[in-house]
Amino acid sequence: MEVTEITNWAVDLIRVHKRYGKIHALRGVNVQVRAGEIFGLLGPNGAGKTTLVKIMMTVVRPDEAHGTVLGRRLGHPKKLARVGYLPENHRFPPYLTGLQVLDYFAALAKVPRRVRRQRAPELLDRMGMADWGNTRVSKYSKGMLQRLGMAQALMNDPDLLVLDEPTDGLDPIGRRDVRLLLQELRSRGKTVFLNSHLLSELEMVCDRVAILVGGYIARQGTLSELTEHTVEYHVVAEGDLADLDAQIAELQARRDRSCVIVTGHDTRRVNEVIDLLRRNGRMIESVRPHRFSLEDVLMEVIGGGEGEPVPIARRLDAPR
Repeated sequence: MEVTEITNWAVDLIRVHKRYGKIHALRGVNVQVRAGEIFGLLGPNGAGKTTLVKIMMTVVRPDEAHGTVLGRRLGHPKKLARVGYLPENHRFPPYLTGLQVLDYFAALAKVPRRVRRQRAPELLDRMGMADWGNTRVSKYSKGMLQRLGMAQALMNDPDLLVLDEPTDGLDPIGRRDVRLLLQELRSRGKTVFLNSHLLSELEMVCDRVAILVGGYIARQGTLSELTEHTVEYHVVAEGDLADLDAQIAELQARRDRSCVIVTGHDTRRVNEVIDLLRRNGRMIESVRPHRFSLEDVLMEVIGGGEGEPVPIARRLDAPR
């Protein structure tokens, strides 16, 4: 009899390797997702994100993989039944109606018929598709198919929801609806594993993220942890500041035209910069904290080049 492992992780993937011929898509990936959080996986095209998701869902067989999903080994049938999955570029039989699609896929997940009949119209209504339940899928737009796919992934009331590009094809209203739904699921204690190339969407909903580049996890943590070293203060003054360059440099700051940039959380240095500007007759127009976006962090990790990412220690410790 297999015993459920005691773990705080809803997903705990260890040393995941996958090759496609000569291409080493995943090179010992480790990913941990806490129960009850929204976790985002991001990276450039070809980084291995969808391959990792498919391995977790047993759609693709890894060369090597260890760890657990919902406390049991990868591929455990009873735990897979507690996972909702929306694959990228999903396809539904075009001759089925929306309600029939939901009923069919829920039946595959062994959801009782009585529950299916009740839940399908409720989820269509939740996704703004109440009037389309009896319409064949062949009549649906791309955005409507995406909404139907979200409803399908929720039919078994999953403990873990795995979404691969869930907002693909959705308009701004649709993306907002998905964000609100994910936040609602988190408030109910559900875990969401979200793979998306829309970094602004991830920033708005994710508790933690992992950056996958070249088959490696380059960074993993909360958004504040990943952007901690990129905090800056922008002190904007009136007029030309070129004559103060030497004194600004002594304060370990730098100038960009009429703006003095102080890197880090040291508010003492910010005040020293303000004092310097005032002593020299400059009027302060604004003082603004600035934290880099998730896109900035991703571009820093990628480094604008190709191939293997720069090791984490070198990136984090390198002077900016």
